[in-house]
Order: sequence, then C-alpha cells, then structure tokens
Amino acid sequence: MHIVAVNAGADVSGAERVLVDLLRQAVADGHRVTLFCPSGDLPELLAGEVIHVPVPLSRLGGVRGARRLWSIAALPGGWWRTARRIRRSARGAGAVIINSTFALPAVGMAYPFHSRRRGRGPKISWLVHDTIHSRKQRTVLRLGAHALTAAVAVSEVTADSVRRLVRRTVVRPNGVPVPTEMSGGTGSTPGRPVVGILAVLTGWKGHDVLLEALAELPDVHLDIAGAAFPGSEQFEQELRTRAARPDLAGRVRFLGHVDKHRVFPRWDIMVSASTSPEAGPLGVLEAMACGVPVIATDHGGAAEYLRGGAGLLVPPGDASALAAAIRTLLDDRALADRLRDNARAAILERHDVTVTVPKMLEALCHD
Repeated sequence: MHIVAVNAGADVSGAERVLVDLLRQAVADGHRVTLFCPSGDLPELLAGEVIHVPVPLSRLGGVRGARRLWSIAALPGGWWRTARRIRRSARGAGAVIINSTFALPAVGMAYPFHSRRRGRGPKISWLVHDTIHSRKQRTVLRLGAHALTAAVAVSEVTADSVRRLVRRTVVRPNGVPVPTEMSGGTGSTPGRPVVGILAVLTGWKGHDVLLEALAELPDVHLDIAGAAFPGSEQFEQELRTRAARPDLAGRVRFLGHVDKHRVFPRWDIMVSASTSPEAGPLGVLEAMACGVPVIATDHGGAAEYLRGGAGLLVPPGDASALAAAIRTLLDDRALADRLRDNARAAILERHDVTVTVPKMLEALCHD
C-alpha cells in the first residue's frame, strides 16, 4: 500500500514522535510512505526511510502580534498549494494520515468530493493529538471534516471532543517503550528534592504556574527540560526572569533538550502543568514507565492516565494546589511508591509501544 502522511510544521514534539513510530512501522510492514510537511527536523529524522514532499504548512502556536496576523492571512494559500501537491503526488494512495489539526483544510481541499463511502479513493484518517476546545480548532476542523473517513484519537476525552463532527471516531492510546526496570523517581541528593517538567516551552504548558508553586516550597529545586517552541522565545525569557528573582534564585535549572533517561533518576516527581487539555502527553507516560511519580492537571489525556491511583491530579492554573500536591508526595514516601507501582502496571497493560503502534496503524489505514 502507498501510505501518505500530512503534518503541519517540521518541529518534533510529541505528535511528531508518534508519527515517526507509525511511519517506521509502516515501512517495516512493507508499505511505501510519502510524508508531506515543511523541510526541517521531522523529515530529517526519516531521511532514507520515506519519500518527503516539502509543503508550506504551518501552525500558529506561539506567534504573536503582526506576525500572527500575517500567518493567519497566509494559511489559505499554504493549504491550497499543499492540496495541489497532494493531488499530484499521492495518486493511487491507499491511506492518508493527517497528523495535525492545521493540516486538515489542505487535505479537505485535495479531496473535496471524497468518495470512500462509495468504494473509491483512499481511507483518510485524522490522528487526533489535540483535545478540540477552542473556536479556532473547531473552525479548522470544519474545513477538512468532509474528507475524513475516520478519526483515531489518542484518548477518550479527545475522542469525545471530535465525535460531533466526525461520526466514525475510535480510540487508540499512545504508547511508550517500557524499560525492564524502574530507574526513575529515586532523587539524587538527600534533603534536596528535585521536581522536573518535561515539555516544550510554550505558554499553555504551565511552566509559569509551576514556578509560582515552587515559590511556596523553599527547599525544592526544579529542572525544566525542553526548549522554546518556535514563536515562544519571549515566554522563555519571562520564565528565566521569574526564576532569577530572590525567592527562586539558584533553585531552577533550564536544561534545554535533554535525554529523559539522564534526568528521570534525579527527579523525585515529574509535573505536567498544562493549562489547556493535552490529548495524550508522552512525557507523562514515559515518567510512569520509568517509575517517576507524576502530578498533572486534571483534564485531557493526563487525567485519564493517572486516575485510579496512578498519580495525583490538581486543578489547572492553581499554583497553591500544585505546591500542596508536591509537598504531599515528598512527605509521604509510601504514597509515592504506590503511585509508581500503579503507574507502571497501567503502562504494561495499556501503553506498551510495541502493542499500541501496530494497533494505531491498523486503525488509521484499514477498514
């Protein structure tokens, strides 16, 4: 089968990491794969494995002011040029995988009268990495929903957010590699607890909320693992300015891109502080698999992962509640150990990547 994948942007974050796993599985299964996305890190990761067709697709995340207005005005032209390249280069494809919400309109333009229900044309599936909650997201979805054969969501809450517009919606959860032993959550220095956050630096990930929580915990140190998302450089500077103030000075490290296996053993707790609901955050699953106790905001996929005693949940944007949860876990080692064990069991049962990727690919490409 010829499988086509379409992604808005070429930066690699969680959604792109899932796509890389899927496309490599498709190649291993003997399929021919073409990737439509801008030039950059994503196609470089897959160089020599898939065919790359550069297209002018972009996202608006982190773009502000006049640049944002210009980016919005340029979207329709980028979608149209992408649609033309898809029509030209993807003739005869058996399946089309849309990996990002902002790629939906381009595929809708490429297949304006999609006839899959009459037995013609490819299966067009949207791999849903976003919990659709904003007017902007709903508008973009409507521009491409007519072309969709199905939506494959990475969590139940994400599926619920799209079912009204995509009737055929199924859930196939994200997965992560499962190490043979839990090596995380042990901490490195007695009496000097370290909390970590593993996320790109952009406003809705909640780094600023976590810094305010840390200000209420004078003995706790923080590792910020992740680099600024394009367009979020000002947000990163705001975080660094806040971290330099006297109540936090010397207790916050900005690590940039880092191998999670180097930091997980150092962290006593990992926090996912997102203020908007994430569909299926890989960082949460990776921490669970490695044995780092997790605190997350009570919405989106993270809440699904941690319910039932696999972690602690706090209200989004509530720094005091987050500080209290961190203190609870640091003071109650037995509770932390129970959370680690429950989280590991959940990963083994539902989120082993060797099982989830083939199931997700099957749902995306086959009836």
